[in-house]
Amino acid sequence: MFRKMAQVVRRLLVRDVAGWYPDGHQSDAGEVITEPGVLAISSVWACVNLLAGTIATIPLMVYRTNSKGERTLARNHPLFRILHDAPNYDQTAVDFWEFTCASVELWGNAYARITRQNGEITGLVPIRPDIISVRRLENGTLEYRWSKDGKQFVETDQTMLHIRGFGGDPLGGMSTLHFGRHAFGLARAIDKAAAGTFGNGLLSQVALTFDRWLTAEQRETAETKLVEKYVGAKNAGRPIILEGGTKAEALSIKPEDAQMLESRGFSVEEICRFFGVPPFMVGHTSKSTSWGTGLEQQTLGFQKFTLRRRLKRIEQACEKQLLTPEERARGLTIEFNLEGLLRGDSAARASFYQSALTNGWMTINEVRALENMPGVEGGDVPRMQMQNVPITEAGKQQQAALPPPGDDQE
Repeated sequence: MFRKMAQVVRRLLVRDVAGWYPDGHQSDAGEVITEPGVLAISSVWACVNLLAGTIATIPLMVYRTNSKGERTLARNHPLFRILHDAPNYDQTAVDFWEFTCASVELWGNAYARITRQNGEITGLVPIRPDIISVRRLENGTLEYRWSKDGKQFVETDQTMLHIRGFGGDPLGGMSTLHFGRHAFGLARAIDKAAAGTFGNGLLSQVALTFDRWLTAEQRETAETKLVEKYVGAKNAGRPIILEGGTKAEALSIKPEDAQMLESRGFSVEEICRFFGVPPFMVGHTSKSTSWGTGLEQQTLGFQKFTLRRRLKRIEQACEKQLLTPEERARGLTIEFNLEGLLRGDSAARASFYQSALTNGWMTINEVRALENMPGVEGGDVPRMQMQNVPITEAGKQQQAALPPPGDDQE
């Protein structure tokens, strides 16, 4: 009996972590932080939309590497169709990965239940991260619990795909909603202040001064009728009629004096810092031009320092949790095809293909396949230019093509 009681106590003491889910948490600005409220901030929406949409449209491939180091697409592997085309019945690959990436950006975690048939993976079903609780059991297994539509679900790390965000904790990544709540709350407060200013017709607060004490009826008129008649955007510019020695005096400062525009611009930059997105990529170009090499370098930096680590997290999580050790030992890997980023840039794509063809690390038919064009005869042979030859070899090919000395030409 005592042994059973001790086991129960140990189970109760197992650390239970539901993640950093800030619903109902208040920021320093007094705003309550929730997912809908945060996504209502245009810069947050733009950052999450940019990151999730960009990653979701990069093809995720399954490759097979043989003993000679030759790598080919593993199109016949069941995971290829799941990761590249449709992870489940309801979603395309773009839908699934966009939901997954948005979950990582906001909550720091993305979850999907792995469905199997006869031991083979047949699909991935995404689950909202804010309803999942994760804990480590005594045997070291991670347990995932959640409720949906009145049903309780319990899975382990053998049946769940768990992609973690920044942080590295096995139980879950760090939530941007939680750690960015003060920046998000400030942005919401500034937006509300701006909305209130425009809602009042951009009019300053006004104090009405009377030369005598008011009766109850006069006070009621001043407090209600004047507000109904003169306050609001639709009443902006409407003249105020004052009688009996009444004076109107502005109390509040102008919006430009309160630096409202500067504050809103700062909140955009602050939010972009949390997501690692250059402000110009979400339409904030007040401190930079929309053209020039400076922005080109920022775009390259975005790909190197923002996208790369996110792509690597997804690749490694899929390889570790979806491939068996035997498959990994046989050379199966899961990687994003970054050439998908070049599809919208014809100049960069042409330069990329030119380098590939002239240096022999791609064939003509491989390039044509990427452009959805049929192969041509002889296009599977790698080619490379021969102008960079040793100086001792210069001219030998032309001399070999000439007839031997003494031969008569008729």
